[in-house]
Amino acid sequence: MNLKDYIRDIPNFPKEGIIFKDITTLLKDAGALKESIRQMAEPFRDKGITKVCGIESRGFIFGMPLAIELNAGFVPIRKEGKLPWTKISQEYVLEYGTDRIEIHKDAIEDGEKTLVVDDLLATGGTAEASLKLLAKLNANVVGFAFLIELEFLNGRKLIENQVEELTALFKY
Repeated sequence: MNLKDYIRDIPNFPKEGIIFKDITTLLKDAGALKESIRQMAEPFRDKGITKVCGIESRGFIFGMPLAIELNAGFVPIRKEGKLPWTKISQEYVLEYGTDRIEIHKDAIEDGEKTLVVDDLLATGGTAEASLKLLAKLNANVVGFAFLIELEFLNGRKLIENQVEELTALFKY
């Protein structure tokens, strides 16, 4: 099964000159979805991961089944104002301004081996903010797993030297 065949290119979305990588075509196929989760989990099977952290929102799509696959708990990393309990936050820079992500203060135990998951690694800002957020909880971030990496945006440079493993199923 060539999973790349399940990623649809949509030209000029969300604006002129962009080729959007549409993952809904992969998500709707049970076999492709199952295989993508299996492949994303593979590098982390023997790493002792106890928590998988999914970055809002598409990181939840892949993070939850990865947690099940790795026999780990799942922890959401959410946008500001979405979590109901005591939380900590981390600000990060966007192209035009800033944003903030949050996690429950009791989500990770000291030194707990964690995996951070998202659908896309682009400029790396959200991934780097997640790493800083998890450092505040003294998490042992073992790695990052992405479905897609846009290599030309060099997001990997912000995080690759701070984790054991950084993987992406598809690189464009």
